Amino acid sequence: MIRNPEEHGTPECLALERASLLGNPMPSEQPLYSVSEVADIFSVSKAVVESWGKSGKLTARREGRSGKRIYAAEDVRKLDPQNPFFHTGTPTPRPVPLRPYRLIELFAGAGGLALGLERAGMHSLMLNEIDRNACATLRANRPDWYVIQGGVANIDFKAYQGKADILAGGFPCQAFSYAGRKLGFKDTRGTLFYEWARAIDETRPAVVVAENVRGLLRHDGGRTLETMLAVIRELGYSPLEPRVLKAIHHRVPQKRERLIIAAFRNDVACHAGFGWPVPEGKIYTVRDALKRGELFPSDVPESPGERYTVAKAKVMGQVPPGGYWRDLPESVQREYMQKSFFLGGGKTGMARRMSWDEPCLTLTCSPAQKQTERCHPEETRPFTIREYARIQTFPDDWEFSGSRSSVYKQIGNAVPVNLAEALGLSIVAAMNRIEAAQAPKALLK
Repeated sequence: MIRNPEEHGTPECLALERASLLGNPMPSEQPLYSVSEVADIFSVSKAVVESWGKSGKLTARREGRSGKRIYAAEDVRKLDPQNPFFHTGTPTPRPVPLRPYRLIELFAGAGGLALGLERAGMHSLMLNEIDRNACATLRANRPDWYVIQGGVANIDFKAYQGKADILAGGFPCQAFSYAGRKLGFKDTRGTLFYEWARAIDETRPAVVVAENVRGLLRHDGGRTLETMLAVIRELGYSPLEPRVLKAIHHRVPQKRERLIIAAFRNDVACHAGFGWPVPEGKIYTVRDALKRGELFPSDVPESPGERYTVAKAKVMGQVPPGGYWRDLPESVQREYMQKSFFLGGGKTGMARRMSWDEPCLTLTCSPAQKQTERCHPEETRPFTIREYARIQTFPDDWEFSGSRSSVYKQIGNAVPVNLAEALGLSIVAAMNRIEAAQAPKALLK
């Protein structure tokens, strides 16, 4: 049971209490989760978690000094015993590539996915990106990477046939025109998915991986995703059941979700034994992103960033950490939100200030837009460029090229580096199994 800080006020006890509230086990005790953490585990709002407490579905305790609701891990787990968050298991040894696995990445952006896969042990053979500033970012940080700037439709991938082990990328999701037909590979022409599929057909890698928004699962009643999977099968690959990976489960201090599509070439699929990345079991916060700690060895360095107008700063200055427009006086709400005040929905991104003790909301292409504000927990300003980069788990020495707005866009669109690394380690482990199965037995002795 959590100690009362008024009775046990030593720094050691307070540290234990804070560790417990952040989801870290206290000695000989089970973890305790805050309302926000339970919401993050189940991808629901804090209001839903609180309603579970009122209905008796989830029993809350009260933290001694603050009186905040906290929940025992045993009770939380009972809500969904199969939730991946509770199945961290025994950490497996980090896989070491049996050889340098060669990667082609399309729609590479500022390099979040490529950097994470590199950390996992992959070697980038070629990267493609249409945005010139993002290409400059890639070249500045990795001069040895071969970066092709321009539209993917202009690339002849036949030169890479048999040379790449992995083809990865986050193709933009364009809707298909069904017109009552069951679409195949050729019928998807005119979309960027077709170009991604064409790259698969012309390179024939062992593994293909695509990342996209969670909404692709439901697009057009699921028909868009099913068409994509059917095309992958048509090309001679065995797709896994697509999986939504939560960044907060993989050492990323951000509530970001990405849909991952993965498939293995039919002739090697039986050897892969692919396993999705296992959640770490700890949730990192904005404090972990911006302050010295487990994620970074120092506080975030200073950097330029957006600024609020005087009028907007006056409004945002009234929002408490973790709060949003509902925490403002009603007169200020009406003036600030104007027509949006009368619309339905929670509008939880408006006038939103982050909290030190929670993961950041999903970063957007701009931290100062009215619908998706990402205000610093203490200072009344948007996150700076380096703060943005840290929340995406880019290292401090990863430099970005282009204007300030372009840099925010590059970072906001990126795959979090630590999430990409976790996915990459799963791919490396599968590739090692494929290599071992295909190697002559004499080489395995």
